[in-house]
Amino acid sequence: MKWKFKRIAVGLFRLNNSPQEIALGVAIGVFIGILPVYGLHTVLVVIAAILVRPANKIAIFLGTSISLPPTIPPITWAGYEIGRCILNGKFEPLSWSVFKDITFQKICSYYQPLFLGSVVLGIICAAISYFLVFSMAKRINLRRKRVQRV
Repeated sequence: MKWKFKRIAVGLFRLNNSPQEIALGVAIGVFIGILPVYGLHTVLVVIAAILVRPANKIAIFLGTSISLPPTIPPITWAGYEIGRCILNGKFEPLSWSVFKDITFQKICSYYQPLFLGSVVLGIICAAISYFLVFSMAKRINLRRKRVQRV
């Protein structure tokens, strides 16, 4: 799995897309991946790929891989805590005791701060990923142009 992802990512940088298109695609994918709309990420990726024409479609899909099973708990916790802070701590902090007697009604009551905090976290992570991927893609394009000249 790790090698397949690396091969796809390297292939993405070899496409004739501009660094802006690749970075925009990854940033949109990261934002979608952080949203707590579990099960709807793929639908949102397809909608974003249709609506945001300049973004690289493969990069959008790769950006959503931020929400793999090992990263979902810290992303969910961070989103909830950010939302809780924005809503002035009106909601109780997450702890293991909360999950002992979890019900659907309890889950629904935690969703408002989770969604709000995840949107803020998604914007921050999307901005960071945009600048990181943009600088990487720009360096790779410059290196490729130098090799082509020789």
